[in-house]
Amino acid sequence: MKYRTLGQGLKVSAIGIGCMPMIREGNINYGVADDDVSTRTIHEAIDLGITFFDTAEMYGPFRNEELLGAAIKGRRDGLVIATKFAMRWDGNEAIGVDGSPENARRACEGSLKRLGIDTIDLFYQHRVDPDVPIEETIGGMAELVKEGKVRFLGLSEAAAGTVRRAARVHPIAALQSEYSIWERDVEEDILPACRENGIGFVPYSPLGRGFLAGGIRSLDALPAGDWRRNDPRYSPENMPRNLAIIDAIAEVAARHGVSNAQIALAWLLAQGEDIVPIPGVKRSETMRDSAGAPDVTLTADDLAAIAAAAPAGGTAGPRYGEAGMARVKL
Repeated sequence: MKYRTLGQGLKVSAIGIGCMPMIREGNINYGVADDDVSTRTIHEAIDLGITFFDTAEMYGPFRNEELLGAAIKGRRDGLVIATKFAMRWDGNEAIGVDGSPENARRACEGSLKRLGIDTIDLFYQHRVDPDVPIEETIGGMAELVKEGKVRFLGLSEAAAGTVRRAARVHPIAALQSEYSIWERDVEEDILPACRENGIGFVPYSPLGRGFLAGGIRSLDALPAGDWRRNDPRYSPENMPRNLAIIDAIAEVAARHGVSNAQIALAWLLAQGEDIVPIPGVKRSETMRDSAGAPDVTLTADDLAAIAAAAPAGGTAGPRYGEAGMARVKL
């Protein structure tokens, strides 16, 4: 495995693991997950040299952190465990975004317990709270760093101006936002803001929630209850138009003799040394395939072919529905 450095000297494997799809019977389902299979996948990832694992209290909720915590027990050394907070809770029901320092502390302490660790390596604000100044939120998170409960701070889906304001309060190691061949909005101003402030970038959904891997060409490929059935880009109106992106990736993949997923991840890695994708996985086979992406080097012709098929802003449909889009770039 190759390694990269995010902001503030945080060294991680060049490919991380997004643990969200490992949720079993939770609030965000991507097909069927099995705890034993997920645990084996995490163990095999560690054996391959992957060090970067991403979860959040939202996933499940709470169960995903518990699963990851149990899987890394006895294997914690050398790993970078990232988790996220955003919501205020009534039991297992999210009742609103809460970026207060008090909520950050509550979430941090709960995550530490569920993960079974003494320190969270990278603690993100999952979504910006428009009612709490980012300076106040980051100030509260910085107190957790001082206390040794957190090593590095991060933001998720923050606007460029918010990123700059946050960095003036405390060093930010990473911004996590959606970024992939079919979602390039961050290139305009958010990625430059990160680079101005020495902040690494962690793309989530780097495979377009599985679409860019090429195995889904109709909604019939998705089980009932799959979250992606509500994704605008997977809709009957938009999916046929987006298939051209898959076909272009497939042509590049055929030239290299690798999978579509490896090409999609290699494309992200080619956008800068400060970029570390976290593809979501459940099974070892998928994880091992993604782990091979850092060994794929795309040519200028490859990059041009992908850019022609998937120009910035050219994907059919927004990446979320109206409610989801209202919570990003704040």
